[in-house]
Amino acid sequence: MYLVLLGPPGAGKGTQAKKLAVTLNLPHISTGDILRQNVKDGTDLGKQAKGIMDKGLLVPDDLVAKMLDERFNNPDISNGFILDGYPRTLAQAKTLDQILSNKGKKLDLVVYLNSSDQTIINRLGGRLVCSKCGSNFHVTNMPPKVKGLCDNCQAALYQRSDDNETTVRKRLEVYKKEVASLIEYYAKTGKLHSLNADLGAEVVLSQIIDLAGGK
Repeated sequence: MYLVLLGPPGAGKGTQAKKLAVTLNLPHISTGDILRQNVKDGTDLGKQAKGIMDKGLLVPDDLVAKMLDERFNNPDISNGFILDGYPRTLAQAKTLDQILSNKGKKLDLVVYLNSSDQTIINRLGGRLVCSKCGSNFHVTNMPPKVKGLCDNCQAALYQRSDDNETTVRKRLEVYKKEVASLIEYYAKTGKLHSLNADLGAEVVLSQIIDLAGGK
């Protein structure tokens, strides 16, 4: 099962991807994690990315695609993966299709977690992020067992500076412009399924599992 999770920031992609990975016994692949790992390991691609990020610039698509291409060579994806946070644009979607095609693989399912602006603002406004492992929590929806500390590694939790209403609304505007052509692209393939991500996380998880089981 080669599955992609799409959705605006705060829709729950990371949360759902981690749970799906355990339930479906498939690797959870995040381009953010891949980028950080390459930088940490000091790979050639990681060094290129670090040089760009140190200048305050965004890592270009072709470099991220090369990292994905290499990641897909690992044997753990032989039965599928849960891809979270990529693609974000039509160009990236076409690149992903080409990378998979070159390896004799293709996507089975694309799930769009459709969430209302107000729900996203509420979620991100209370989001807590682990300073060490990057795990996400929420002040009210998913609080840590010990206030201010990560359940997984006990490191300190913090709130991102851009998780405020004004910035979130701007991020959503940009996202909606970028995602329109992407949604249209996947809709034409018949692989796209849109779910109401305003519902509880367990409800959405069950719906995704049902979709995956039908593929």
